Amino acid sequence: MSRVALMHKGRAITEDDVADIRALMAERTWTRRALSIALCARRGWVQDNGAPRDAACRALLLALHRAGHVELPAPKYVFREPWRRLRPPHVEVPTEPVGGTLRELGPIELRQVARTPEEPIVNGLVEEHHYLRYTTPVGEKMKYLITAAGRSIGCMVWSSAPRHLGPRDRHIGWSAEARRRNIRLVAYQTRFLILPWVRVPHLASHVLGKMARQLASDWERAYGHPVYYAETFVDTERNRGTCYRAANWLELGLTTGRGKAAPTKRPNRSLKRIFGYPLAPDYRERLAHVAV
Repeated sequence: MSRVALMHKGRAITEDDVADIRALMAERTWTRRALSIALCARRGWVQDNGAPRDAACRALLLALHRAGHVELPAPKYVFREPWRRLRPPHVEVPTEPVGGTLRELGPIELRQVARTPEEPIVNGLVEEHHYLRYTTPVGEKMKYLITAAGRSIGCMVWSSAPRHLGPRDRHIGWSAEARRRNIRLVAYQTRFLILPWVRVPHLASHVLGKMARQLASDWERAYGHPVYYAETFVDTERNRGTCYRAANWLELGLTTGRGKAAPTKRPNRSLKRIFGYPLAPDYRERLAHVAV
């Protein structure tokens, strides 16, 4: 049996796997992206919607490169100042105050705009008006522009969920293997913004309720699989998560305050409340199931 060369995100990469990757690399001169796409094709690594698992494959190749198992081609683009974050462009939207009641506001639309010409609008609004600003979502992503009467009143961004989250994992009750296989069925809300000039009572909780009714089907159309659970973080130093409570989200506990890249076990950032919301009545059974 081939020996394990590297453990990567819970998966054992054997010496035979490494030899196969080296053989592919020797076939021609590759760019890093082309190599990743070719490896996905050779191994049958595709998402449920048929797209190559390019990001995951590139992360594996980089881990093998850093561990000395393969020598990747030089990157095509090198950022000379990697600490400089590329800011989304400024977005011009009407800023006249919006008030009144939900009924007076009229029908609210949550339009999924990721991979459409409207995506930069969400990026720009989050960058300018959310206290965390904009960062690129990890993994699978959904971006929503929230409008009423043709006006932008907010936006929401979703990404793949964090792999390890103690209160969430204990709430679901899944095994480590079930979590590894099914974490893609959990959606993580990274940003939720109601624009600062929009002051309509109960608007945020109303939007959360509306979002819960369409997120799973939108996700399945985009990625070929549904999501059964939604989660988010709320900074304890800024608010209590009132709109989530009003929308019947459940507070599961607190983060450790360390983050995934913390060099020690000491907290180095503010604690976050973890809120979760089921998108299917049998979400625990679905998420804890491991197909044989």
